[in-house]
Amino acid sequence: MKITCDFCWRLCALSEGQTGVCSVRQNQGGRVVTLTRGRVVALAVDKVEKKPLSHFYPGHRTLSFALFGCNFSCSFCQNYTISQQEFFTEREGTVMEPAELVRVALTHNTPSISFTYSEPLVWQDYLVDVARLAKEAGLLTIMVTNGSFSASSRARLIPLIDAFNVDLKGDEAFYRQVCHGSAEPVLASIAAIVESGRHLEVTTMVCQKHHTPAVMERLASELLERGVQVWHLSRYFPHYQSHEEATSEQYLAQMIEIARQKGIRHVYPGNSSLDSTTYCPECHSPLIIRRGMQGPQSTPLLQNGICQRCSAPLYGHFPA
Repeated sequence: MKITCDFCWRLCALSEGQTGVCSVRQNQGGRVVTLTRGRVVALAVDKVEKKPLSHFYPGHRTLSFALFGCNFSCSFCQNYTISQQEFFTEREGTVMEPAELVRVALTHNTPSISFTYSEPLVWQDYLVDVARLAKEAGLLTIMVTNGSFSASSRARLIPLIDAFNVDLKGDEAFYRQVCHGSAEPVLASIAAIVESGRHLEVTTMVCQKHHTPAVMERLASELLERGVQVWHLSRYFPHYQSHEEATSEQYLAQMIEIARQKGIRHVYPGNSSLDSTTYCPECHSPLIIRRGMQGPQSTPLLQNGICQRCSAPLYGHFPA
């Protein structure tokens, strides 16, 4: 008898002993289990800007961790050794109970825990346990995800997460050809997160070969229609199985300008030395002056999320 895994949009129907596309969800005795549950393969304290999140309590430190696994197989994956099936080892990682991760966060005085690095959707049973304990301890929760939720996982996870960064990788053709996935569930998840009122920022890695001006205009329109206000555009560099030429600073700047012209209020560069300052969306005063992903250098005109020059509110969550 086949059992359906509802963790992501693929809805893999698994026979006894069969493993899903993610390589970590398996039918064992009529129950789908996570083979790597509790086995932490990456753990670090990061600035929240590295997620990247630029409008969610800027400059704060977050405890970031991952278990193994991903339901996509992107040829340009930046974290392929902890996500792609060819590198899967069931016994890899350090076993940590959910309560232990929360204790580590409290010990390091990090206000939040981030589910990141690999794809948290495929180990969301563990994520749920950690998130519930984190909320009880007064911690914020952050999820960095490819966004390919199923309807049931959206209902399960969105209430537990305070801030999302969703990776919109490209248009449908790019998803099919390069990621072996689909844009449709990602866009549906983006819309659901915006509707829920949870904090959302979106990231796209820009490759000159695939992310043409026309593609970027379409993506900007898709995000604008769904109410996205913060979009991170990161420079592509060759990695893993992908060998296209690295994206130039000049090309990235052109794509950022396209996104702004289409109406996205806050567009930031990633893997780049371009300006990452946050400007008021109304009077364009510099509100959060930054250098790269190192957090705010100063916030001279921002108080309680309000521009002190024109009184316009800034999207996001900021220290009082």
